[in-house]
Amino acid sequence: MSTVSNIEWTDATWNIARGCTKVDADCKFCYMYRDSMDGTRYDPKVVKQTKTVFDFPLKYKETKSKVLPGSRPLIFTCSLTDFFHPDIDAFRHEAWDIIRRCPHLIFQILTKRPERIKACLPHDWGTGWDNVWLGTSCGSQEALDVRGRHLMSRPAKLKFLSLDPLYGMINLYDLDNDLRDWHDEICWVIIGGESGNETGKYRYRECYPGWIDHVRITSQIAGVPVFVKQLGTHLAKLYGLKDRHGRNMDEWPDELRDLKVREFPVVDKVEGVV
Repeated sequence: MSTVSNIEWTDATWNIARGCTKVDADCKFCYMYRDSMDGTRYDPKVVKQTKTVFDFPLKYKETKSKVLPGSRPLIFTCSLTDFFHPDIDAFRHEAWDIIRRCPHLIFQILTKRPERIKACLPHDWGTGWDNVWLGTSCGSQEALDVRGRHLMSRPAKLKFLSLDPLYGMINLYDLDNDLRDWHDEICWVIIGGESGNETGKYRYRECYPGWIDHVRITSQIAGVPVFVKQLGTHLAKLYGLKDRHGRNMDEWPDELRDLKVREFPVVDKVEGVV
């Protein structure tokens, strides 16, 4: 676990395992695969339980969030794997127990396997735990139509979407009938363009300001907070930004001022989401 994260919407990351297997086109240029240096550091296709950091939340000393004032610390759970990957079934209960023992922290669990959520929840989940946010990651309309449906049907205190890496237009009002009222369930939308290399296996796909702005506008019309995480490498290169991920909003040109939005769900410092 890292006590400091460069991900703008969380305070720290906690990995109960590392390694994953790709599910669809969203995973094409997966940063975990890229950062594994083609297997010289670790095999990205092998899901392996961590050892030294597995119980890190129990040792985490921060009591307040730095990115969301008034909130408990936000912990992005499994940035190098998928919490609901089948290869984690054998020890996921241990992770749930740690989460259960840390009500002073908020665990942000983001998955590309929301269809497995129901079978993997703890016995005392009920309508959800106050310290767990469940989200699904989608980069295209096709992925959202499938994964969004599964997330919508699962109980949680807070559900969110991460449209990152966004590599196509997504219309949140143009979903199938099962998802037309998504804004009644989804409490937060993260948006980000894809980052990657200019050459080699792990490159990046284009993202356009209009795609980001369309999601921003439709989300805010529905009253859903929006967090624009980054522009991605394509736009960073187009606008000559120093940060190749396009994360630093101070660098963004004035024509993108409407995209400078980093909102969070409304969270009470004691009782959780309100």
